[in-house]
Amino acid sequence: MAAPTRERVRRALERLSPPTARPVAARPGAVYVYCPYVLTEYFGVIVTSVADTLALHGRRLVLGAGQSARDRGVPAGLAADEAVAGAVLILPPEPGRQIEELRARGFPVVVVDPRTALPRETAAVSAANAAGARSVTAHLTALGHRRIGFVGGPTEWLAGQSRLTGHVSALAEAGTLADPELRRSVEPTTDNGYRAARELLDLADRPTALVGFNDKVAVGILRAAHELGLRVPQDLSVTGFDDSDLSRSTLPALTTVRQPLEEMGRMAVSLLIRLLDGHTVDTLHVELATRLIPRDSTGPAPQTG
Repeated sequence: MAAPTRERVRRALERLSPPTARPVAARPGAVYVYCPYVLTEYFGVIVTSVADTLALHGRRLVLGAGQSARDRGVPAGLAADEAVAGAVLILPPEPGRQIEELRARGFPVVVVDPRTALPRETAAVSAANAAGARSVTAHLTALGHRRIGFVGGPTEWLAGQSRLTGHVSALAEAGTLADPELRRSVEPTTDNGYRAARELLDLADRPTALVGFNDKVAVGILRAAHELGLRVPQDLSVTGFDDSDLSRSTLPALTTVRQPLEEMGRMAVSLLIRLLDGHTVDTLHVELATRLIPRDSTGPAPQTG
């Protein structure tokens, strides 16, 4: 083939080839990790996993964490910072619109445990919240409980909505309608769990089991039960969610749901590295499986009458 002909063929192939077929240089720079919370066992595990995985990929980490990061928010100039290649945002309180603006400017972002709904094009990693909540309530119904209280998180949170959906689904599978009287929605802290539990346990027909949004809420429930002289699990079964160190430190130890926190951090970095390398990512919203961890805080429903 003559040289002019080869050149025309090469140019034609370049026009016909999709952009992903061409080699793309990895976007250089550090990765900004935004975690606007105290690095407790929950957030600390995720951040540590992100840091270790970035190190394996030779990427430097720039960390914005704690109250100071929350006060500043996601830096407005992040997309214009040539020293930063992309970001991992952990449970960001910012609305999805602000996060989408970063992605729309060509700045690679992965959100871990999104608080609110994100555009389909924004990469995100979370636990399978609905399935986890369904498993823990199904565990209680299998033990004979039907009057089950639910101390959930804020209803505007995705996790709050998903865990309520899973709880209601498990009750329906057991032939029980969810009773709104047995439902509370709180910021998931120990003190709020305690207050919600006192309200539910003061009902004339009190529940035989209480499901906590997380392990902290469940610890508050245990405190309320103790103050009322209720034995766990003989008089009241209690469950949490997360399988934090806290769940193994209570007496009795908490039945809970294990979130794959380390894998969530690893998966977030894996998605981000693929975006930085210019690869096509088909599945942008990833849910990782949870697992029920039965312990001593749950038992058969107490006999009445």
